[in-house]
Amino acid sequence: MDQSIARPASKLLWQKADVRGAADQRSQGLGACSQPIIGFIDDDILFQPHCFARLWSALQSDPRLGGVNAMITNQRYLAPGLVSQLIFRVMAGRAESSYAGRVLGPAVNLLPEDRDELPEVVPVEWLNTTCTLYRREALPDPLFPAHFRGYSLMEDVALSLTVGKRWKLANARTARIYHDSQPGTHKSDPRALAEMQLVNRYYVMTKVLGRNQFSDHIKLILFELFSVASSLRSRSGRAALVSAVRGRVGAFRRIVVC
Repeated sequence: MDQSIARPASKLLWQKADVRGAADQRSQGLGACSQPIIGFIDDDILFQPHCFARLWSALQSDPRLGGVNAMITNQRYLAPGLVSQLIFRVMAGRAESSYAGRVLGPAVNLLPEDRDELPEVVPVEWLNTTCTLYRREALPDPLFPAHFRGYSLMEDVALSLTVGKRWKLANARTARIYHDSQPGTHKSDPRALAEMQLVNRYYVMTKVLGRNQFSDHIKLILFELFSVASSLRSRSGRAALVSAVRGRVGAFRRIVVC
């Protein structure tokens, strides 16, 4: 128990999922909540000391903040290499000193960065749902579009971008967690994951961000080619190359049909 937070009167409610899937289960959980602050927390994270106290303080620091998330110590923005920097510049349409916490071009979402010279509360353009607090009044109804089903890749991007249209978003840099992500059946099919990610990125690009220009579609194709090429640097990426390509081909077919 973090001593900087007064001991709350807590009630734990467990519900069996009506529909399995990240977006559906979070929506169901929200429906059972009665408080003005809503937290989304994955089941595979490890909290560092004072994490929640710092998240809470960050959210209370500005009434215009609709949501804040924690810094994932093992998943964060690193300075891009020359090729990545060029791709990010093309996606953003201009050169910038840092692209951390941004959503570029065709819904390319980049993690926040962690540098000592940054303030404790850093503005960002999107939030994950790994460890995040939202003001209930900032959340849309319904919470997620019906498009997101199953593993629901990028549903957190869609949610936070929607909230960000009326509210500010921030990363509470000193509220820290470790994301101990483990293999699972929902992650075991690289073809299905590649297809879902591209289809959902396209949805966010066109439906949430409203980026429907020809240039946006060219940037999307360029980014997907870059992603495939980048995966070749790792053994697992090379092993899944054929499946990843087939998944993207299937996604493009679905996008064209739609």
